[in-house]
Amino acid sequence: MEFKQILPPAFLRPYIRHYWMLESNGVEGGSFRTIADGCPGLIFQQPDKGVMYQFDKKLPGIFLFGQATGHATIHMEGSFAATGIFFQPDALKSLFGMNAGELTDTCTDLSPLAKPFGFYLEEQLAAASDETSRINILSEYLVTMLKKQQGRIDQQMQYALQRITESNGNVSIKNLRDELNLTERSFERRFKQYIGIPPSLFSRITRFQSSLQQLRHHNFDKLSDIAFVNDYADQSHFIRAFKEFAGVSPLQYKKQPHEIMENLSLISR
Repeated sequence: MEFKQILPPAFLRPYIRHYWMLESNGVEGGSFRTIADGCPGLIFQQPDKGVMYQFDKKLPGIFLFGQATGHATIHMEGSFAATGIFFQPDALKSLFGMNAGELTDTCTDLSPLAKPFGFYLEEQLAAASDETSRINILSEYLVTMLKKQQGRIDQQMQYALQRITESNGNVSIKNLRDELNLTERSFERRFKQYIGIPPSLFSRITRFQSSLQQLRHHNFDKLSDIAFVNDYADQSHFIRAFKEFAGVSPLQYKKQPHEIMENLSLISR
């Protein structure tokens, strides 16, 4: 497997974490486990290569996917090459103007959404000669979408997102709601439209990701240290949350082969 990660242009970094490219180098097929990471994304599959399946459903040539509430499995048929984007948590709303909750745990074909703006993304990306050209095509499209959304950012939800992220998921949702002078129902509805999942679940995934970073970098002496630092009630609470979002226990995760890329692991071939 060959993986590359590329930073976006500075003006797109508030919306994009990074671009990525993944190629199998002739390896046929395989199954991959995805991990809940609090972010939506985009994937383009080279049409002359293999294809991705989830729940035995063939995925579109280019698609947007929303927030994941847990782990999932993706199957590949044939050798493959893909280009993707890891967005910031609010990108479905702030870039595309979507109700992010409508794409939670699912995806949508991007081609018909892009054509009204003059972009035939699947065809353009397939014809691109190299990765730089593909990134430029995607960036041009995203800039067009960004201009369309100017001035439509929900500043209160952006503030809530920032507070939850900076605290690694350990801010009080009630205190945050009171600070914004919002009712519980209004806050949940607006946050779900903006991010795709309720604030309490986003906080739990953010906290899980913080603990996962410690595990990846061996920044602990024992598992209870990770549980304590991330404000889990105890080690058992931490392990249950880890299994929910990663599909395996922390110890099983440590024994797995290295991730191909962040939050994506090869589990069979």
